[in-house]
Amino acid sequence: MDNKTREIVEKHKFKFSKSLGQNFLIDDTVLDDIIVGSGINEDDFVIEIGPGVGTLTRVMLPRAKKVTAIELDSDLIPILIEELNEFPNFQLIHNDALKVDFNEIIGDEESVKLVANLPYYVTTPIIVRLLTKGYNFKSLTIMIQKEVAERIDSEPNCKEYGSLSVLVQYHCNTKIVRKVSPTSFLPRPKVDSIVIRLDKLDKPRVEVEDEKLFFKVVRASFNMRRKTLWNALKPLGLSKEDLESAFIESGIDQKRRGETLSLEEFATLANSVYKFSIK
Repeated sequence: MDNKTREIVEKHKFKFSKSLGQNFLIDDTVLDDIIVGSGINEDDFVIEIGPGVGTLTRVMLPRAKKVTAIELDSDLIPILIEELNEFPNFQLIHNDALKVDFNEIIGDEESVKLVANLPYYVTTPIIVRLLTKGYNFKSLTIMIQKEVAERIDSEPNCKEYGSLSVLVQYHCNTKIVRKVSPTSFLPRPKVDSIVIRLDKLDKPRVEVEDEKLFFKVVRASFNMRRKTLWNALKPLGLSKEDLESAFIESGIDQKRRGETLSLEEFATLANSVYKFSIK
């Protein structure tokens, strides 16, 4: 079970940062499943977000065309350089993944796959950023908190279903790779994790007239989960008559709640709202 992580941590006397939410993998079976689950091959340019001490990076480098790792913690930079300097196809970027321009990193690469083992507090912002900025990549294989993965992969009428579910499923196919227990990390987190793969679609799953309005409708529908759609969408600013007309045209009952709508129904409703908002 134990891989090189513990050895590298002890060798460099690395001190884990609570504020950065650091938990490093020490289970080789999880590493193997991430490699298989991500489908990395010699044609792929891999971008790894949060390499830690480079344990997964070391396994990916012989399999990929190139691996570029983005690391925020300045204490990890010299460790990564020392541990991975034997690989000519390794590049290290010392920066915050929430601030970098991934298009600059990707350049003209055609087969780009992202892999990430992130602190839980930045998981959702990273996913949202990667999916909404139009970056050109094929897939994102990511280790995240179990509850967040379940939200991403959930369906209508589940308590986990929400605006994040709709956002991810609008842009991607989702596949749970495996569950990961706290014992697979150093130090141990208090929650279970899941490795999930998001395969980016060539075009969004549904056609919408106005993407910003579509997600505005989605967010409003989930902001107050117990509200009916009629009450949830009042803040959009349509007149009572136009909002009523939008519901009638969409064929969606205004007494329903947002958590019952499928992605397709959200698109239908948002397109009807759009029609009556541009009069």
